Amino acid sequence: MAKIQLNGKKITIKPKSSVLDILKRYKLDSRKLAIECNGFIIPRTNLKKTILKENDKLEVVHFIGGG
Repeated sequence: MAKIQLNGKKITIKPKSSVLDILKRYKLDSRKLAIECNGFIIPRTNLKKTILKENDKLEVVHFIGGG
């Protein structure tokens, strides 16, 4: 098991978990999110390829429409 930060909160993940695995775990729709890992924006095409490791910092921001 590895520990990461998700929006400032420490969570435990399985080894070799991808960003997409975490989004699925929390039932988040990647089409409506911006995802940052360790200060870098992760393109949607790389969510499955981006494997998380110990002490990574993941920030997930929801898009909100309005006007």
